[in-house]
Amino acid sequence: MKFSSTSTELQRVLGNIGGVIPSKSTLPILENFLFQLAKDELKITATDLDTSMTVSIKVKGSEDGMIAIPAKRLFETVRTLPNLNIDFIAIPENNKIVMLTSNGEYKLTGESNENYPSLPSFKGLDELSMDNEILRRIIGKTVFAVSNDELRPAMMGTLFQLKKGEIKIAATDGHRLVRLIISNYPAITFDREVIIPAKALNLVLKSVNDTTSNIAFNENHTMFTFGDMVLISRMIEEKYPNYESVIPVDNDKVLIVDKNQLLSSVRRIALYASSTTHQVRFSIKKNNITVSAEDIDFGSEARESLTCDYSLDAMEIGFNSTYIIDVLSHIDTDEVMFKLSTPTRAVTIQPVTQRENENLLMLVMPVRLNV
Repeated sequence: MKFSSTSTELQRVLGNIGGVIPSKSTLPILENFLFQLAKDELKITATDLDTSMTVSIKVKGSEDGMIAIPAKRLFETVRTLPNLNIDFIAIPENNKIVMLTSNGEYKLTGESNENYPSLPSFKGLDELSMDNEILRRIIGKTVFAVSNDELRPAMMGTLFQLKKGEIKIAATDGHRLVRLIISNYPAITFDREVIIPAKALNLVLKSVNDTTSNIAFNENHTMFTFGDMVLISRMIEEKYPNYESVIPVDNDKVLIVDKNQLLSSVRRIALYASSTTHQVRFSIKKNNITVSAEDIDFGSEARESLTCDYSLDAMEIGFNSTYIIDVLSHIDTDEVMFKLSTPTRAVTIQPVTQRENENLLMLVMPVRLNV
């Protein structure tokens, strides 16, 4: 196999799909990229068996072929090169690889493409086309709340509830929850409920371009096609928890506050919180909220007061500062609305003004305050 390309182009595509490569695997072949050259088209594939990603780029090919190449060493080499041409030569008889530039030579040993796992065949049953601005927003507003707990596999992905004209997306880790509803969306002409792993969604978010994506579903997999890239992910085949049941509908204490001021305050005060609990305290009274924290073990404490719009009974409530910071960081309006009930019940947080045809709701579970 022989071709030439630029280091910049290779760096772009390898950086996009490199996130698929597992850092450690019981199958060493998965720590490789698969290169497939046909004339002037180079296809580069990465897979961890659950998620597979392929990108096609134009190169100057002179000899077709296929080979598996160590991903980490290849990417780190290309990433640190200036923008220059690379002549790439792979010898299938001994799996030796040579990369030549105007001022360097780099030799690798790859593996036969015959050892590389075959990608899942895909025939879409349900398909839709989605503007990538909406796709980025859907993923960006929800995937941060996905759980990392392998004992609860359903919560390690984002739930997509699709029905004619509407998208409902939810993600939760048991401590915080995000629900985003997009209505009047005519591109959806079918009913489907799927759980897509967070890893796949983060790869889409990183790689998606400025046009549109095609999303297709079959029995076990989802396929995203955008530009010169294709990503196929196995769906999580578990039952998602009934998240709607934990969203309170009768929280009657409403607090409206400047989002950026509160976010900055919590970030500062959290520096003085316990490194174990990350607990911050909200002391709320008429038109005022005081954010405070203390770390008894190290003798540190801090507090700040902010003005807000609140006129009901005074109350104190505690939160894990990490969750509050995450939630506020993913709301893009100047003001946010907290709906509270008691110091032990879930709190909902929403933008004061919703986008057209959109309803974004976030929920945070409080923590028991230290006496």
